[in-house]
Amino acid sequence: MMATGGADWFGTGWDDWADAHLIRARLDAGADPNAGVHYHGRPLHAAAELGSPEVIPELAARVDDVDAEHQGHTALWRAVFANRPDNALALLAAGADPWRPMMSGWTPGRLSLASPTPDLFPLPPDRPTLSATETAAVAEARRLIDALGELEYEGLGLVCVAGIGMAEAVRRLEAEQAYEDGDEDLSMDSRTTVGITEVPGGCVVSQQWGALPCSNRVLERLSAGTVCYALYANPRSGNQGSIARDGVVEKRDTHPGGGTVSPDASAEEILTTYLYHRQAVAYCCAAAGLRMTSGRAITGLPDDWMRIPAHLS
Repeated sequence: MMATGGADWFGTGWDDWADAHLIRARLDAGADPNAGVHYHGRPLHAAAELGSPEVIPELAARVDDVDAEHQGHTALWRAVFANRPDNALALLAAGADPWRPMMSGWTPGRLSLASPTPDLFPLPPDRPTLSATETAAVAEARRLIDALGELEYEGLGLVCVAGIGMAEAVRRLEAEQAYEDGDEDLSMDSRTTVGITEVPGGCVVSQQWGALPCSNRVLERLSAGTVCYALYANPRSGNQGSIARDGVVEKRDTHPGGGTVSPDASAEEILTTYLYHRQAVAYCCAAAGLRMTSGRAITGLPDDWMRIPAHLS
């Protein structure tokens, strides 16, 4: 979407925030440098995430406060979260503070320590580094995302189950073999057929063409005494997550892999959201404690194809 005329930010598309000439023209025409941008709230926050280092000075020179917050974080925090070190350095040059307290202790500078550019800002001697637990979480996220590789998962239904193996998942779901030996025609039972794969830390129940693994009845059965993180990659509306614990579906329509962080989120939630930003499948695996070594359980051939009875579908 291209920018249109007018003394505001209406019509400014995501790509437009990288165009210094266009942004300067909007500002000269009277667009408010401090507010008026849908979703991002503030123009500098939008530029920090989506723009270019050339745009940052244009906005930073006109805002009331380069460290003004929107939804609990500054533009510099947003640049770090979006893995835009170029924009982060431009904001630093404009006077942004990488050690300004915010977001459950995750200052922009401390968050950068979990990023691919941990040396982005000089570390003052009195500033906290990552804890051993946080350092391990960063390493595991990188390992897991790399192990899963590039996944084509639109239309996928998936549930990651902590602490139980394939045999127990089959028992809980009253599942039966979807086909006899030598018969690989699953079309007759495609609506009730799922793949089940045992992985380190638990198991994965998946359906590459539907949302059956995310149904309430399936989640209630699988989560008894444990926890499940489910994902349906809805082709119409995007990723839809669910969390079930001890037989109860606790949350629906979560957004695993999303980039929105609540101002009152815990320190652990913030780090997890950052590490698995735009990695919905990896987020669900990690949340359930599954230590995958490949993406086979997600989009490859499962350990077995099983048919779930109609009363659970």
